[in-house]
Amino acid sequence: MQWLAPAKDERVMDLFCGLGNFALPLAGLAREVVAVEGVATMVERAAVNAMSNDLHNVQFFQADLSQPLTHADWAAEGFSAVLLDPPRDGAFEVVRQIRKTGARRLLYVSCNPATLARDAVELIRQGYRLKRAGILDMFPQTAHVEAMALFEMSK
Repeated sequence: MQWLAPAKDERVMDLFCGLGNFALPLAGLAREVVAVEGVATMVERAAVNAMSNDLHNVQFFQADLSQPLTHADWAAEGFSAVLLDPPRDGAFEVVRQIRKTGARRLLYVSCNPATLARDAVELIRQGYRLKRAGILDMFPQTAHVEAMALFEMSK
């Protein structure tokens, strides 16, 4: 959350939100969080998590994230920042559309550094620049790592 650093007046989108592991903490920092997941049962559980934590500024939506994002009602206002935490195969289709959200900052969290690198090329092509990157060894003594990259729109 420190890397993305949402302000109290910002609208943030969390894509591939799962149960809300990032969306819920973001809700404590931003004006509004829109969290989107492809699996309907995950969306239902995430909404229950938000209510259980008395968070009213986060909304959860089920959507096919390979389809255009800007056609959805929840995307109409645009966003200051986006957090992506896609599955191992990455988020290339989403990344191809991400500039249309208006986001100036994007935090990409990945369990597959290779797909993060592939998607980073597209983000840079769209005018984002890599501001910060790191690897987290969350699974010691295995080949699995989490990679994070913060991108900002070039001025």
